[in-house]
Amino acid sequence: MSVIAVLVPDGLPGHHLTTPGLVFGTAAREHPGVAYEVRLCAAPGPVGIGLPAPLGITVPHGLEGLADADIVLLAGRDGAPAEPPSEVLDMLRAAAARGGRIGAIGTGVFTLAATGLLDGRRATTGWRHTAELARRHPRIEVDPVGAAVADGRFLTSAGIFGGLDVCLHLLAQDHGERTAGETSRELLTPLLRHADRVQEGIDRELADSAGLEPTLRWLKARLHLPLTPADVAAHAGISVSSLNRRFRAQAGVSPPQYLLRLRLDRARELLTETDEPVERVAALAGFASAASLRQHFARLTGTTPRSYRARHRAAAGAPAPGSTP
Repeated sequence: MSVIAVLVPDGLPGHHLTTPGLVFGTAAREHPGVAYEVRLCAAPGPVGIGLPAPLGITVPHGLEGLADADIVLLAGRDGAPAEPPSEVLDMLRAAAARGGRIGAIGTGVFTLAATGLLDGRRATTGWRHTAELARRHPRIEVDPVGAAVADGRFLTSAGIFGGLDVCLHLLAQDHGERTAGETSRELLTPLLRHADRVQEGIDRELADSAGLEPTLRWLKARLHLPLTPADVAAHAGISVSSLNRRFRAQAGVSPPQYLLRLRLDRARELLTETDEPVERVAALAGFASAASLRQHFARLTGTTPRSYRARHRAAAGAPAPGSTP
């Protein structure tokens, strides 16, 4: 059984704490033969979650939990951390010397960089901190746009999904791309399926209770057109004020908000099922520009259309549309 020690700093985001257990626990549950022990470790002193809300926590292991770890994960925190304690640096150098792998999530890279182990290597971190990383550690080749960078036994990551990227990369190294892809799909797609089921219920309410089924079908077939509430109301044969009342009563949103949701769903469908470029996806889904699609898509998913497409295909473990097996 591989031992994964997660070094927990004070002020880490909550998802940095939970992601390793979620990924490796899901893989072990779904795939016989996959087994990991995930340890939460911390240097002496108080430890708490910084984001999304301050919360003090008790970490079960001290730095001794790193002593025999096969993998060490360095969680990040809000802002570039100060120089880590010397005992932390010694533990990380010892882990590398015995052949262990080390992954850094977000600003956790600053702790790893302070050991000197990344000198002459490529690494990344969140875009707000890449300049500071390069300034503090000029011998590191800082990748300013990398979502996840692997260089030898060292992994660094950026972005809201950084911890997920690192854990799935390690899982793929140990148990293959298929196991990692299926684990990613198990974690990510149930959320989307649940959202789709909720939206289907809203659609039925609008169609049945508000008497808008013909208009909804008409609307979904014309997402690529610059429709206005007046256009929708005219098709439904009611006033704009009546249209607004029916949508808010049954769907809890205005007609423009509902239309935006349909367009985002259409864009998500095109990204996962076709090879259309983002600019074409934006046009087909009815967005005024690719920039507008990116803005709304980031608000919905926390990522870009291209990253979403790549992540979905990696999770599905399937060839891109139009390719041959």
